[in-house]
Amino acid sequence: MNPYRIKSIKDYHHILGINPPEHPLISVVSLEKIQPYTSEEKVNVIFDFYMISLKKVAKGNVKYTYGQQQYDFDDGILFYLSPGQLFSFQAEKGFKSSGFMLLIHPDFLWGTPLAKNIKTYEFFNYAVNEALFISEKEENILTIFIKNIEQEYHSNIDKFSEGIIISQIESLLNYSDRFYQRQFLTRKITNYHILNKLEELLDDYFNNPNLISSGIPSVQYVANQLNISPNYLSGILKTLTGQNTQQHIHNKLILIAKEKLSTTELTVSEIAFELGFEYSQSFSKLFKSKTNQSPLEFRQSFN
Repeated sequence: MNPYRIKSIKDYHHILGINPPEHPLISVVSLEKIQPYTSEEKVNVIFDFYMISLKKVAKGNVKYTYGQQQYDFDDGILFYLSPGQLFSFQAEKGFKSSGFMLLIHPDFLWGTPLAKNIKTYEFFNYAVNEALFISEKEENILTIFIKNIEQEYHSNIDKFSEGIIISQIESLLNYSDRFYQRQFLTRKITNYHILNKLEELLDDYFNNPNLISSGIPSVQYVANQLNISPNYLSGILKTLTGQNTQQHIHNKLILIAKEKLSTTELTVSEIAFELGFEYSQSFSKLFKSKTNQSPLEFRQSFN
């Protein structure tokens, strides 16, 4: 099914069956005040504006799909959607949710530093893959900024309004960034599961006889196979191991290369070719950068 595309905040208010937004470019929507849309089939939606949404399921069964992952966390889940990203849901009749949605059209940020800086918050890049799980205490902190934003545009708009709202959005994003970094640490079981799956994936990849034609796996390929974004995967790995995804790929490659150099009589060029390198010089350069030895020097150390 083709995704629904919602181009403006006004259009989204209309779809939700609520009054038009007081400001055409920014709005806070309380989920308790809207009639939830239910569908037995998955519904795909693309928004042409930013959405920061805290959702808590109060009653019934609903599945939120953020990229390729589904979420069933009982506490608050925050989704950070950039314009053009895909969000999916499937909900049974009678379900109810609580929380809020902060809708921000890119034009509202135009001419402010946040128009550029918002792209530096990595969770907007994760957004199609990774939600943020927050505690009640963290939820209360973020809700303060949401209420301040809502109160400001409810008041008479003056020359200070935009700056005040922008500063509240920045504070909300900065706290979100802190909570995302915390999530890397507190969700250790899931993170270590991802690390184990990464090791299995790389083992299978480098043992595949088609490796010669496939080449060295890219970070994007590995992240896609694990159903998470490249930035988020590297964030997890740095927290757990101090190394990013590219370093893990290279470490696995060097480990297999060492095994071949020490247990076979294959030439350096043959080993490079088997490991997916088009040119043996590239393999030798990487090997030396990782081991401070050339492949031949390493082999000679075993003879």
